[in-house]
Amino acid sequence: MTELANCSKCGAVYVKTIRDICHNCYKEEEEAFQKVYQFLRQQKNRESTLLEVVEATGVEEELVIKFIKQKRLLTSQFPKLAYHCEKCDTPIISGKLCSNCSKKLKEELERFEKIEEVSRNREMEEKRKNTYYTLDKHHKNI
Repeated sequence: MTELANCSKCGAVYVKTIRDICHNCYKEEEEAFQKVYQFLRQQKNRESTLLEVVEATGVEEELVIKFIKQKRLLTSQFPKLAYHCEKCDTPIISGKLCSNCSKKLKEELERFEKIEEVSRNREMEEKRKNTYYTLDKHHKNI
């Protein structure tokens, strides 16, 4: 079923398919990609950094990063094409966080889960303490 949406780039109304941008913005992105790719295909430019690519092509940094994240520009072919970790600004070639930030986040989550488990165990213990059981002494076992 088709759906109307606003282009996330220009705000125009368009029929949404698999993209979050309208056809005109998509064409502009494709032209920008071709410009970046043609620049990087040249032997002398294969070792270019992200900033060098942005300066040479005039394409916005966020758009070049989008191409990298979409795996349209492979860091195996262009090894110095890195972007910054969202937490600490360390250069990375995939994902949103560097390995150190990812490791710290995982440790914090594990610590939080342990605290939650201790809290749940205490609550269960409190419920057991507040529960009264009665025994029917006059009930005969059959």
